[in-house]
Amino acid sequence: MNQPVQKNTLYVGGLAEEVDEKILHAAFVPFGEVKDVKTPLDQSTQKHRSFGFVTFLEREDAAAAMDNMDGAELFGRVLTVNYAFPERIKGGEQGWAAQPMGYEVWTRVFDYRRVKALLCNDTSLLR
Repeated sequence: MNQPVQKNTLYVGGLAEEVDEKILHAAFVPFGEVKDVKTPLDQSTQKHRSFGFVTFLEREDAAAAMDNMDGAELFGRVLTVNYAFPERIKGGEQGWAAQPMGYEVWTRVFDYRRVKALLCNDTSLLR
């Protein structure tokens, strides 16, 4: 089942270890008012997992941020910025908490890049 895209929330991948929520907020606030910034933590290391989510109040601001920040460099790392998909709650014997957070987002980002590369006939987008 396909889930709707949250057009005011962005997935930001490729974050350097030094980047925290304050830095991520500062990098994206020039594009509009930021409602929320989250960088999920790895439970074993208590460090972020090299990705985060930025939510804007306005969809247009999120679109501008994605257009300008996808492929931009922050703390020496190239960012991947796409619309985020809502986290899917999974069931099963172990429950939703046993599922890796961000898996749904990461697989959709990969698919999005592949489609974009095919449409643009540009294999460099598959990096």
